[in-house]
Amino acid sequence: MELRVDRERCIGAGMCVLTAPGAFGQDTADGRVILLRDPAEPEAVREAVRVCPSGAITIVE
Repeated sequence: MELRVDRERCIGAGMCVLTAPGAFGQDTADGRVILLRDPAEPEAVREAVRVCPSGAITIVE
């Protein structure tokens, strides 16, 4: 599983961080998503993609 994040599209809602904190963080400067590392919990990551209000996270398989 490869993740891609579009920081320009991100609105900083933080749903990804709440759903999959091991894979995502938020930039302290602007609140936008940061990809932390390869996901260890694929189901949590898939849920984070589903709940992202701006569609800023995508999975490439």
